Formats: sequence, C-alpha cells, structure tokens
Amino acid sequence: MAANRIIMLADCQSFYASVEKAERPEQKHLPLVVAGDPERRSGIILAACPVAKKYGVTTAERLGDSLAKCPELIVAKPRMQLYIDVSLMITTIYQSFTDIVEPYSIDEQFLDVTSTLHLYGTAEQLAQTIQARVLAETGIYTRFGIASNKILAKMACDNFAKKNSSGIYTMGSQQMKEELWKLPIARMFMVGSRMNRHLNMMGLETIGDLASTPLEQLKQMMRRKFGRDSDINAELYWRIANGIDDSPVTTTLAQTVPKSIGHMMTLPQDYSSASEIKIVLLELTELVAQRCRSKGYMGYVVSVSCMGADYERPNGFHRQMKMLDPTNITNRIYDTAVKLLMKHWNGLPVRKVGVSLSGLCADDEYQLSLFDLNREKMMALEKATDAIKSKYGDSSIFRAVSITQPGQALLRSKLIGGHFK
Repeated sequence: MAANRIIMLADCQSFYASVEKAERPEQKHLPLVVAGDPERRSGIILAACPVAKKYGVTTAERLGDSLAKCPELIVAKPRMQLYIDVSLMITTIYQSFTDIVEPYSIDEQFLDVTSTLHLYGTAEQLAQTIQARVLAETGIYTRFGIASNKILAKMACDNFAKKNSSGIYTMGSQQMKEELWKLPIARMFMVGSRMNRHLNMMGLETIGDLASTPLEQLKQMMRRKFGRDSDINAELYWRIANGIDDSPVTTTLAQTVPKSIGHMMTLPQDYSSASEIKIVLLELTELVAQRCRSKGYMGYVVSVSCMGADYERPNGFHRQMKMLDPTNITNRIYDTAVKLLMKHWNGLPVRKVGVSLSGLCADDEYQLSLFDLNREKMMALEKATDAIKSKYGDSSIFRAVSITQPGQALLRSKLIGGHFK
C-alpha cells in the first residue's frame, strides 16, 4: 500500500520572516529577521530571511551576534497571531487540492494527494501549482518533498527540496539509494547531535551505513552502547534509514486521555517571598483548571515544581499530592498546590514555577458528597468565567492579585508561545 501513495511535505521558507516581508513589500530585497526583543536589540533570532542568511545570520543565535554580522539588519518584532492566521490560510489552500492535510508544525504540513493527483497531472506539476498559488495569495514561498510516505517526504524536503532552485524534489527508491544514503547520518530525520556522535562511534557514518546494517546486528550494537532496552530505538532508526513508514496522513488527532495537563512559567526575576510565589501559583492553577474544563477532564493528582535561576547549582523541588476526589475547580487545586509549596519550598529564590493536574478522568460523572454542598455552584461559576474569557479574551476577567507587581496573567494574555500576538 505504501508504495502506491503520493505524499508531500510542504514547508514554508523562513516562515515568520517571510510573513513579515509579505507585509512589507518595500523590504523584499533587504536582510530581515524576527527576534524576541527588537526594542532592546536583544533576544534570539526566531527566523531569518534568505538575504539575512547570506550574511551568516542563523536561527537561534543571539540578536547581538546577528547585528555584528549585518549592521543594516531589519529586526521585526514577532507577531504570533498573524503567523497562525497565515498558516491557517495556507492550510485552506492545501485543502483545495486534497482533503487529507496534516499540520506537522506551524510552517510544515503533510498532504496525501494519492486520490486527487489524476486531476492535476504529475506530482511535480501539482507541487508547482500549489507553490504558485500560495506565493500569489500569501507571498510565502513553499518547498515540497514528494515520496511514498511521510518519512521520505520529510527527508526529501529537508535535504534536497530546500537546496534546489525549484524547491521541489521527488524521492523514489532509486533516489533514496543513490542520493539519500550518501548523506552524513546527521542529516537523517530524528538524529540529533548527540545521537550522531553515538552512531559515528559505532562506525555508522552515512545514512546508507545504517540502512545496510542488518536489523539484528544493529540491535546488538545499540544494546552494547545503550543497554538492553534499546531494541525499539534500533528498529526505529533502521526503518527511517530504509524509508519504511506506514503511518497515514491524518486530519484529526487521536482522542486519547492525556497523562496530565500542566503549565510552567519562567518568571521575569527571582521571586523570594511566599506571597509572590502564591500569586503566580494561583494564575498557573487557573490556567491549568481552565484547560482541563475545556477538554472535559478532572484530575486527582496536583503537582507543583519550583526551580531557581542558577542552573549550575540547581535548587528547588517537584512534588505531588493526591486529592480525595477529582476536580477541575481552580480553588480546590490551588489549595493543594499551596500545601505543596509551603511544605517543600526551602525559601531560596524561585525563577520557574509549574503546576499540573494528572490522574485525569472525564468530568461528566463524579461522586456527590454531603460535605461538599458548594461544588455545583463553584462549577457553574467557573463555566461562566470560562465563557466570558472565550468570547472576550483572557484579559476580560481576571483575579485582583493579577494586577499586583508579581502577577503575570495580564502579560501572558498578550502572548502566544511566549511571544507577543
């Protein structure tokens, strides 16, 4: 079945930077980056346009280093909501060519065009058609890896489509053996720098070296290196190297109960008093409880973690406590979280705080208690505040402590993924 499929991995070039350039046509040929804090000329490069990359600017480096390489660099403040909106527009374009589209990240999506390809010609012709339409409607240039499965399509895009003039590359079995297998093993999907070093030490230098190693032999090699529980990883890497992947392109996520729902926040400065930490703890608890309610879950186990800023001499704690009954009511979870804080915090400054709820179950059935007569009233209040936030935004209603100096909820309501909307 896999050999007959036609799968594409569509990737948007320098996505955040491309969106900014599409909004500023006069800067089309100028070096531009999207970075964390343009006003202070500091932060990390989130995206660099191809012009900026010619100066040696790279993603994830410090803005100061980029400016040293290219003083005339244009620095754009991230606008995450705009990037999400453009990504959804591009998804809609893909869906006009096939109804089987699976987002892989904000700038990458898998397309299964097996059933609709006959309407558009060859796979390369279809990729060119989609590429031209996305560019015309959004100003974003897309690259396409084409193969019989998702793994090969991903590696075709990353290693070849991104580097050729057309932005399109088809990888069949012949191309896999003649082109992909020649590449250093570091270029294989799922191989990071650490695993690359381990594989090199095992004598595996290229993707082809790994692909041609008999699976049982590879398992033995990895057992010697990583221990006896490494057979699954050995088979995973062997299958990737050989381009074996039967997973379908899926349009919906599997509806499985998550193990936990939580949120962690890095604070703008050290918090040294219990009263300050409790404010952040309450805000995080409210966020976690709101997410649980939106997904239809309650939980038994509350976990709290607090960490200091000195990573060379780490301090802090991560502890959990099981409640008698499951809940998704903010105040109930918060009461348990405070107990954990006061019992395990050693009084040293805190820079990172996290709260999570686990032991999850559906919230449509629960045990009534004669000693908890306010539960229904509290749940109704929570649902009312959730509805207000859903309609008018997270900052439309908030707790009074959030306007105090330690509060972070109002700032967080302006962010997506840690960056301003």
